[in-house]
Amino acid sequence: MTSPGDPAATVEESRPRFAVDVMLGRLARWLRIVGWDTLYDNHFEDEELVRVAVEEDRLLLTRDRKLILRKPVRDRSLLIESDTPWEQLLQVIGDLQLEVRGSRILSRCLVCNEILQNTRPADLLGRVPPYVLSTRRTFRCCPSCKRVYWRGTHRQRVVAILQRLRILSG
Repeated sequence: MTSPGDPAATVEESRPRFAVDVMLGRLARWLRIVGWDTLYDNHFEDEELVRVAVEEDRLLLTRDRKLILRKPVRDRSLLIESDTPWEQLLQVIGDLQLEVRGSRILSRCLVCNEILQNTRPADLLGRVPPYVLSTRRTFRCCPSCKRVYWRGTHRQRVVAILQRLRILSG
């Protein structure tokens, strides 16, 4: 169950939704960082990735020129040109004319892609360092893998990178 102010209650359905090839793990992580629903598993075989992309209506992102020629995903894929994660992210944003909103940054679990939920500090005793528990008021938890997130210097670094790339809005 979600509560007011909970990212799960306020993050609108992410469109487009991505399925990312095993060659693009760092891009997948950055797509999750900016809040987009990104399916990634470095154990996916091509056939499974194509099947899931079609079944879940996801746009396939790949560097594999042969993979995008497969009939089921031919019109639902984007060939990523660069080897560099920043350039890859810029290509996805530019080609799809997407907007990176500050309110969506770090709203998804970086490990399993679930939308994070607000969690009471009292529920985290023994799960986060005591200093963090005493100095932070807001915590988010992944409902699937139970990983705990809080605002720290990592968020500041992410925002600084997105500002340098000139892709952060609102």
